[in-house]
Amino acid sequence: MDTSKLDSRLRLMQTADMKGKVVLVRVDHNVVKKGKIKDPYRIESTIGTLYGIVEQGGRPILMTHVGRPKDKKTGEIRCDENLSVKPIIQYLEAKLPIDIYCPDFQPDGSKGITHIDDSIQPAIEDLKQGKTGMIYLPNTRWFQGEQAKGPERDAFCEELASLADIFINDAFGSWQAHVSTYDIAKRLPSYAGFLLQKELIHLDLVLNPSRPYTAIIAGAKYDTKIGPLRALYKKVDHLILGGLIYNTYLAAKYDIDIEGISEDELAMARELVEMDSKEKKIVELPELVESETMEGRLAGKWQKTSLAEIAKKKKAGYVVDVAPESFALPDVQSAILEARTIFVNAVMGFMPYFPEGSTALYKLIFENSEAMKLFGGGDTLQELKNLAPGQYLKGLDSNDTYYFTGGGAVLAAIEHDSPYHMKPVEALMGAVSHVD
Repeated sequence: MDTSKLDSRLRLMQTADMKGKVVLVRVDHNVVKKGKIKDPYRIESTIGTLYGIVEQGGRPILMTHVGRPKDKKTGEIRCDENLSVKPIIQYLEAKLPIDIYCPDFQPDGSKGITHIDDSIQPAIEDLKQGKTGMIYLPNTRWFQGEQAKGPERDAFCEELASLADIFINDAFGSWQAHVSTYDIAKRLPSYAGFLLQKELIHLDLVLNPSRPYTAIIAGAKYDTKIGPLRALYKKVDHLILGGLIYNTYLAAKYDIDIEGISEDELAMARELVEMDSKEKKIVELPELVESETMEGRLAGKWQKTSLAEIAKKKKAGYVVDVAPESFALPDVQSAILEARTIFVNAVMGFMPYFPEGSTALYKLIFENSEAMKLFGGGDTLQELKNLAPGQYLKGLDSNDTYYFTGGGAVLAAIEHDSPYHMKPVEALMGAVSHVD
């Protein structure tokens, strides 16, 4: 890995003295849904870091969040087994020749787990002596202090710090400043893991691309994408939109009443329409799929349509996908096939009922053998794997394709024009933190 492209202030795990030390590792193994692993890619991506720690003599304690067990309105934390790390532990034990211990801290009702108690100490001694290969803490969001703002936050940070000698952050996708990603990095000597380093290196290709540069962005919420869209628009040569973002753009530009779009979203979209009125970077996809309902792909309730038809009527039902015919049009093909950098954070249609647009998009992207192809994580990667498995596998073994483990983190970096302004990464910069 060529670390020369990284900011020289970033502390790297290969420079840490880990021999005989307990190493607390924040990973992003948020891959469990309803008690089962949806896709192990994020787990697999951290294996190199785990081997690196052990090779340098470190004794790892892992931690990750899983889902959103905290109710935003009430503050209650639900320690549901469907959001447990146990499936992750089982996967790692099958993958690696080690035994993994997971402490069984008991929650205090709706407060979640209030403390890391002394019951973990014998396991830490076993870890130091090599009797246990690894410790994996429970879901970090089960702990009361993880997302708290008061004394519970400080207490949780101190308890985490008491477990280990060194902290390594390898959780690129977990870019929010929580205790396990940010506070702890200021409490222990802290370093970037191999995966985090790799993600940051490839982010430079998104922020400083070879041209022509085409970005493809879709999403179900416009308000969470407007900041990154503004920043990305300034960088790209061509921008292709999908999902509700595209529907909102069309409604704003052509004054169409499209189902499912709010006035607030329209107001934000008008800004993008105004930007594009001058530079004409947005490549429109005129062949669409319209549905009377969002309850599924119901016979007689959906049909192919066109931008010209709905612009003429000034009204449309739910636009649930881009028809594959859009990706056969010359200007669309040119934007994708002639690009030298393609960034994709997009599922084009309402899944799982309308996959055709996404399938056509992914297959067209891989027809470009010259471009550097960079895919955001999460749903984009999951649907690429499901809808175009041959292309997905080709990308895994190709130097011209990279799969990020966190799409939201990439968008945050784009919005700030740098990944080094994200709080968890910022905490790994400069002199090594330590406790006297």
